[in-house]
Amino acid sequence: MATSLEKMRNIGIMAHIDAGKTTTTERILYYTGKIHKIGEIDDGQATMDWMAQEQERGITICSAATTTYWKDHQINIIDTPGHVDFTAEVERSLRVLDGAVAVICAVDGVQPQTETVWKQADEFSVPRICFMNKMDRIGADFFASMNDVHEKFNVETLALQIPIGEGQDFEGVIDLLEMKEIRWHEDDEGETFDLTDIAQERMAAAKEWREKLVETVAGTDDALAEIYLEGGEITSSQLKEAIRKGTISRAFVPFVMGSARHNQGVQPLIDAVIDYLPSPLDIPGAKGIRVKKDSEEETVVPCDAAKMPLGLVFKIQYDREMGPLCYVRMYSGKIQAGSQIYNINKKKRERVNRILRMHANKSEPCDSVNAGDIAVFIGLKFAQTGDSVGTEAFPVLLEQPVFPQPVISVALEPESMSEKDKMNETLEILAREDPTFTSHEDAETGQLIISGMGELHLDVLVTRMRDDFGVKCNVGAPQVTYRESVSGTAEATEDFSRILAGKENTASLTVDVSQREQGSGNSFEIACRHVEVPEEIIEAIRSGFLSSLNSGIKYGYPCTDIAVKVTAIGYNELTSSPFAFEACAAQVFDKACTAANPVILEPVMNVDISCPKEFVGPASSQLSQRGGSIMGQDSKGTGEIIHAQAPMANMFGFTTNLRSATQGRASFSMEFSHFQLKAGGLG
Repeated sequence: MATSLEKMRNIGIMAHIDAGKTTTTERILYYTGKIHKIGEIDDGQATMDWMAQEQERGITICSAATTTYWKDHQINIIDTPGHVDFTAEVERSLRVLDGAVAVICAVDGVQPQTETVWKQADEFSVPRICFMNKMDRIGADFFASMNDVHEKFNVETLALQIPIGEGQDFEGVIDLLEMKEIRWHEDDEGETFDLTDIAQERMAAAKEWREKLVETVAGTDDALAEIYLEGGEITSSQLKEAIRKGTISRAFVPFVMGSARHNQGVQPLIDAVIDYLPSPLDIPGAKGIRVKKDSEEETVVPCDAAKMPLGLVFKIQYDREMGPLCYVRMYSGKIQAGSQIYNINKKKRERVNRILRMHANKSEPCDSVNAGDIAVFIGLKFAQTGDSVGTEAFPVLLEQPVFPQPVISVALEPESMSEKDKMNETLEILAREDPTFTSHEDAETGQLIISGMGELHLDVLVTRMRDDFGVKCNVGAPQVTYRESVSGTAEATEDFSRILAGKENTASLTVDVSQREQGSGNSFEIACRHVEVPEEIIEAIRSGFLSSLNSGIKYGYPCTDIAVKVTAIGYNELTSSPFAFEACAAQVFDKACTAANPVILEPVMNVDISCPKEFVGPASSQLSQRGGSIMGQDSKGTGEIIHAQAPMANMFGFTTNLRSATQGRASFSMEFSHFQLKAGGLG
């Protein structure tokens, strides 16, 4: 079913854990006819949470992608995780979306992870609308929670509806555009609803909020401002058009509300997605880098099915029967099933055996996929998350996602030697799926170390290895993944010479290493003239330094915030070889870094503790005992939120201590903040 680009929406559902994202998605699928029975997370029956672990834990781990249709519009929905350990899943999804629905709990308002996903959406300039969920819960307050969004994110909020009652008295909503009351029928799971005139006792509030709506929208639209100032009548279709423009330009964020769990308010949300969120044609073309033989230039790729094909692999998921499922967002042109494509990052040709349109874990085959659409490619052997695919005639690299570095590690060993190959194969599959998951062998102990974003992240991956892939393995206690860096500047020169198989291999390099600003990562450049040096030698030098940055200086931890500058290359066309330069790079790197005062950095986490007022003291005290610093505190209807920072190494086992100090009434979430100098080194 081909859909014109104007009638296509690529949207994500994002929120804090437990705000009701997956429940909302389930309702959207039900009302748009994609599923015929509403699945509940609490029963482990949610369509979008199809992994066994997602159903057991009641959380979303993978961004499931699905396509559905509403009022002859095609909606591609990506349901993203809310837990901070799966931040990479949110990031890679937002990268390819045109718009987003932020689900906010009407009781708790903006929660810590809401802030994280909101900032990520800002980073990718994603227009969004808000769905205020759980309006029927005790303590629900639409206006206070909307104001919370306004204050925390400094955005203009726009109420498209106001509630009829709140908490247990929540009956329905007043639609401020059509000036009607809407109530949903319980007997058919909210599929039908009544539209009635506004009751007299609610008319004053409705008029007041309608006036606010018109005033806010007219403030962003010159034509409407003129009508408004002259006292003319603004029609609902004029308002809709202006709200759409304002939402897409991110001048304001529209709000609708309901209770997804009790089937209230979802149809107006789907209407709002179609009415106000952008189509692929409404957003600027994707930025990319055009790769030429001897140069690179920035370019903008317009969304046009008639142009050269170009897409981005934004996610890879392994399927036992089909192998890797590569989720691709097409930005230009058209790719047909069975055709050959070019992986621009890997410089390799691959064949797209099949193209599928996904519905959570089910799928339907497609003949082709066009610009603006999202689909799954089967048969790509080399593709990784972030790769650009298209044609050799149009080699454009779309901006690759940047993923956070892992901060926690555990040792892993197979139960028997016969399991080792199976385990290594599985680790390769998981690392290809999840860029924040890495594994390496400890040079000193020979142990296999796996690293990830948090205890839950690693727990989920190890459980998948055992349950989904049948790998029998033992897991060690969690360890902090430190980083190495330098605190000074140094220059070093290394001359390498070795005779191998009777042939002399020589190389010479001079390098400067220096400290970069905290959090800026590593940089590598060749700052000397090297026209006469063959490309394969340059690649060997680059590979040698990048490999050294990964394997560390003294302790074998990856390096960060180091600038490496090659200032001289001693190349001899008779005796120099790539092997010699790679080995020379490793030696000169060690020499320079050892002279530049190597230091150990430890990960520091942002910690948010949620607890009743009377337990703020004990909770803060627990944190202080672990070297944490309190950064601030927020009051919510449900209690207090303490914002703090603490070294990751001190946070193991914190859950148990916090629960016992607060009679089980406090909970906390953690996410990586930055690396800082570790006091006393690794003594």
